[in-house]
Amino acid sequence: MAFTLLFDLDDTLLSNDIDRFLPVYLKLLGRHLADHVAPEKMVQELLAATQRMIRNNDPAITLEQAFDAAFYPAIGKTKEELRPTLESFYEQVFPDLQSVTSPRQAAPPLIQEALARGYTLVVATNPLFPRKAVEHRLRWAGLPPEETPFAAITSYETYHFAKPNPAFYAEILAQLGWPGQPAVVIGNSLEDDLLPAAHLNLPSYWVAEGKQALPPRMHPLSAQGGLEGVLPWLETLTESALARYDTPSPEGLIGILKSTPAALDTFARRLSESHWQQRPEPDEWSITEVLCHLRDVDMEINLPRVQKVAAGDNPFLPGINSDAWNEERRYCEQDGQTAFRAFIEARRYLVDCLENLAPEAWQLPARHAIFGPTYLQELVGFMATHDQSHIQQIVAAARQLGA
Repeated sequence: MAFTLLFDLDDTLLSNDIDRFLPVYLKLLGRHLADHVAPEKMVQELLAATQRMIRNNDPAITLEQAFDAAFYPAIGKTKEELRPTLESFYEQVFPDLQSVTSPRQAAPPLIQEALARGYTLVVATNPLFPRKAVEHRLRWAGLPPEETPFAAITSYETYHFAKPNPAFYAEILAQLGWPGQPAVVIGNSLEDDLLPAAHLNLPSYWVAEGKQALPPRMHPLSAQGGLEGVLPWLETLTESALARYDTPSPEGLIGILKSTPAALDTFARRLSESHWQQRPEPDEWSITEVLCHLRDVDMEINLPRVQKVAAGDNPFLPGINSDAWNEERRYCEQDGQTAFRAFIEARRYLVDCLENLAPEAWQLPARHAIFGPTYLQELVGFMATHDQSHIQQIVAAARQLGA
C-alpha cells in the first residue's frame, strides 16, 4: 500500500534544538541588519511578526504576507529596502548555523527507501521560514532538495497556516490534490506535529527516544520510536484498520474547510486567466465554474443548513441539485477572480459560524432528504468531502491543461 508521508524537519530528520538554534539565528540576523534597524528592535518585532504568522487564520493571506504586514511597518522599513540585505543573509550567513545542528544518520536511508517504495514524501516543517532557509536545513540533514524528489516543501511563501493549526496538514493535502492514498505524520512534537494530525485522523509516528506512553488523544494506530522504526510501522497499517478511524474531529473538519480557499489561493497565484476559463474536456467544468459552484453552495446550502441545525428542533433538510446551477446560472460567463473572492468571504462566514458553536451543538440532529437521520458533525463531514472532490477536480483540470 502506498502512503503520503508528512515529515517534520527539525529534531525529526535533522537534529536541531530550537532553544539553541533560535538565539544564534537572531543574533546573526540582528548583526546583519544592524545598519538598518537596532538589533533589539529587530528581534522584538520579528518575534511578534512570527506570532502573527502562527495565529493567521485568513486563507487569502500567506504566512509571508502576514509576517510582512506586521514586521516591516513596525521597524519603519519597506521590504524592498531590506530585500538585498535579507537575500545576502540567507545565502551567505544562514549556512553558518549548520554548526548548531547535526545530521541524523538514519534520515537519508529512510527517505531513499521510502522513495524506492513509491511513497509520496512531504517536508512538513512549520512554515515560518523562507524557502531558502528550509532548503539549507535539508542539505544539512543530508537531503538536498535539488536531489531529493519531495512532492512538497512547506515554507512561508506558499502556505497560509502554521503548526499547531490542523488546517496546516489539511492545506498540504489540498495542495497535493487530496491524494487517495493514506497520509501519515512523522514528527517529534506532540503539540505541534502529532495532536494536530489526530484531529484530521492522520496516524502519526512519534520520533522520540525511549518508550513513552502515547497520549489518548493521538490516532489509535500511532506509534513511537526512532527513525529506523518508521518503515516497519507503516507495514503494520492496513486499509481495513485505517478505515475504522475515518471521521475527523470538529477541529479537523474546520481545518479542511479552511484549507480549500487557502489551496485555491495558491493555485490562483500559479494559473493564468486562460487556465481559469478553459474546460479540460467539453463536458468537464472549468476552474471558474468550480469556483462559482463552491461559492453558491456555501452561500445557499452549507451556511443555511448549519444555521438551521444549530438552532435545534431537528430540522428537515431538502435535497438540492446544485450541479444544475452550472448551466442555469451560466457560470462559464462569470469572472473567476470575482467568484473566488466571493467564495472566500462565504467560507470565512461559514467557518466563523462553526468555530463559535458550543461543543454539544456538533451532535444536534437533522433529517436529510437523501441521507436520512443525521447530525451536524456528519453534515460538516459531507461538506469537507465535497470540498476534497472539487480540489481533486481542479488539480486534475490544471494538469490536463498543462498548468
